Amino acid sequence: MRAARSRAAKTPTVLISPTGPLEQLVSAFGLDTVLLATVDAQGRLKGKEYDAAQLVERLRSGALSPEMCAYVLGTDLGMTPAVSGPFSWQSGFGDVALLPDGRARVLPWLPGTALVLAEPISGGWPHPLAPGTVLAEQLHRLAGLGVVPAVGIETEFVLYEGTARDAAAAGWRELRPAARENRDYALDQPSTVREFGRRLRLVLAAAGMPVEAVKGEGAPGQVEVTFPYGEAVTACEQHVLFKHAARTVADEAGMTVSFMAAPSTEVGSGMHLHVSLADFDNRPVLAADPLDGTELSELGGQAVAGLLAVLPEVAPLWAPYVNSYKRLSDHSFAPARLTWGRDNRTCAVRVVGHGRSLRLEVRLPGADANPLLALAAVFAGIRHGIEAGLKPPPAVSGDAYERRDVPLVPQSLEEAVGAFEASTLAGELLEERVVAHLARIARMDLDHHARVVTDAEVERGLTQA
Repeated sequence: MRAARSRAAKTPTVLISPTGPLEQLVSAFGLDTVLLATVDAQGRLKGKEYDAAQLVERLRSGALSPEMCAYVLGTDLGMTPAVSGPFSWQSGFGDVALLPDGRARVLPWLPGTALVLAEPISGGWPHPLAPGTVLAEQLHRLAGLGVVPAVGIETEFVLYEGTARDAAAAGWRELRPAARENRDYALDQPSTVREFGRRLRLVLAAAGMPVEAVKGEGAPGQVEVTFPYGEAVTACEQHVLFKHAARTVADEAGMTVSFMAAPSTEVGSGMHLHVSLADFDNRPVLAADPLDGTELSELGGQAVAGLLAVLPEVAPLWAPYVNSYKRLSDHSFAPARLTWGRDNRTCAVRVVGHGRSLRLEVRLPGADANPLLALAAVFAGIRHGIEAGLKPPPAVSGDAYERRDVPLVPQSLEEAVGAFEASTLAGELLEERVVAHLARIARMDLDHHARVVTDAEVERGLTQA
């Protein structure tokens, strides 16, 4: 264990903004390293590490035209190259150009380091298959309806004793959660969990991304982090950086975090997307009474109906892996049926709050989802509901798991990909090339698991088959 490293690590006191032009941040914070990165299909940072002073000079002079191998946009979770499609052996694995953002962000969890995000470019335009472009297209279409979303993200994960290296050396067996029992809402967490949460809050705040809350969750070692409401793209960027920070802080403390949707049997970690809608004058449009009402407006009902109609047809955007579907089971606090209700955590869509704070909590995505793609799916559903003037089914009160008259959520990645590829609606809302690209990546995960003999298979069949 290396818990002492975490306690000794210092978090810089922020006297100036940790975001801004790279050259100013390098000077103000004495930075020596810059990560130039983009976000891949799995929601991870991918890029290169640069000397800070040299990168500033090269960007200033125009001597650097950043590129990276385009395959990073089309690999699976294990970085397996595709055998077909635009990012495959057939393509020859050429480079994709990157357009750096005009600002940088200091990363206090990495000494002397800042991040510059870059947008993949194709033919001088944002690459149509990049996750950021997929989300931007849905935001653009919503804006065409006069609707602007705001987003708050809650994510659960499990904290384990021992580093990822330790777990790999043990064959990923006998993982030890950092807390031994259900510590949901507990304020007397084990010291290692408490210190991890404190350190994570401090480095995120120093990066200009203060969290709303950190709490214990229901499974042993499970933690939930909630971020404040904000603009959709910013919320996604912060979420990607939060996962990067959480892994770094955990490793410093001799621990491991897992964002798997189902890291063990009967344990599920979700990524709940809270979405509110306003018009261009920032007037809320979900509530029938925007001052203090809890009833949905006509548009609010259309949004809910669209989510229930579209999300099952675009499931690979919010449940991208074989493991993702092992979270979606009865009485698990993850939705099992396509329902909605008012302040009802057994439903797939929970309407919560009142008046200006009335919002839709979409509870389907797991912690393993790429927030850019999961939100793109949510916005596509909302847009379809509004454009088609859909009406929602009756709200469910009580136990939605027992509503046998309501369709189940997709039961497996294989089922979900088949529905995704066959869906005319998915192609219309997301574009056929996006559907084909994301379905191809999902099938790579299916292919991987089809060839692997699992511990569960051996335990069940070694002496009994």
